[in-house]
Amino acid sequence: MSTARLLVDLTNIKLFRAGIWKPRTRPETFEGVGVEALEWLQNVRSTFDLPVTTEVATSEHVEACLKAEIDVLWIGARTVSNPFSIQEIADALRGVDVPVMIKNPIIPDLQLWVGAIERIRNAGIKTIAAIHRGFSWMDKSIYRNSPKWDLAIALKTIFPDIDMICDPSHIAGERSLIKEVAQKAMDLDMKGLMIESHVDPTNAWSDAKQQLTPNDLAVLIDDLIIRTLNSDNPLFKNKLDELRGMIDEIDEVIVDQLQKRMSLINEIGLYKKENGVTVLQLERWEDILKSRIQWAKESNLNIEFVRKILEAIHTESIRKQTNIMNTNNSTDKIED
Repeated sequence: MSTARLLVDLTNIKLFRAGIWKPRTRPETFEGVGVEALEWLQNVRSTFDLPVTTEVATSEHVEACLKAEIDVLWIGARTVSNPFSIQEIADALRGVDVPVMIKNPIIPDLQLWVGAIERIRNAGIKTIAAIHRGFSWMDKSIYRNSPKWDLAIALKTIFPDIDMICDPSHIAGERSLIKEVAQKAMDLDMKGLMIESHVDPTNAWSDAKQQLTPNDLAVLIDDLIIRTLNSDNPLFKNKLDELRGMIDEIDEVIVDQLQKRMSLINEIGLYKKENGVTVLQLERWEDILKSRIQWAKESNLNIEFVRKILEAIHTESIRKQTNIMNTNNSTDKIED
């Protein structure tokens, strides 16, 4: 109640979020208060005229929330990772009309996220939002969860009618990083932010490092730059169309050059097969990486960006040559 009171006084939040069931990785850690806390959420709603939401992971959670008339339900990352759990929730929601927010799965698997949305939509839920909270990833990062913004963009492409909300708290893992993640989400035209707040973050029972005080949250919201999707300035539109036209021409050249490169890869694959040579030539691959990265440096290009492009091309080259090695007719040029 203390947190809610300050948030209402200091901010213009639209939905009050509180997890009363906490799916934790290990036992003997705080796993939420449970059903009795539904009454606490009801008190927040009635006292401050503020809609409330909580996480559900089982059909029993759904039934308890529907009975308590919780305004919005959200499905967490661990649950989204399990189609059986999602289907159980979908079955419990069939025949009711309550908004549902669906977080991305823990692992960077776009199809799990898509499947969860489809299952909930197939249950008859009309109002759905996707929540981008980042992904567990093996690479070291300053973030708790890797944002992998490309997957969020891919989901927006698949479901353009579904609003996407970003959870900077879970992506950042540290309160000092929340603002930059929130701004990035706004720059990508996400429709809202789910940010953790607590009157005394250092003494919070879970995720203390990623929570902001209501006052700090208010400051963050005020500092955000909210940009529009389009501009009414005709000069802007004309210039943008001109620049995009130039990009289209360059992209056409890039695709043409990639096609030529892959044709050469086919020829090399056939030649290797005829002479009993392995597909992978590690020394050649290391030379390519070294020389192309040096070219990138000289052109002031981002090294990791160029490395990812080279790795994608190399992976496709290996795939094509492996296909050639395992086809019967060694004289035919293979095209995919």
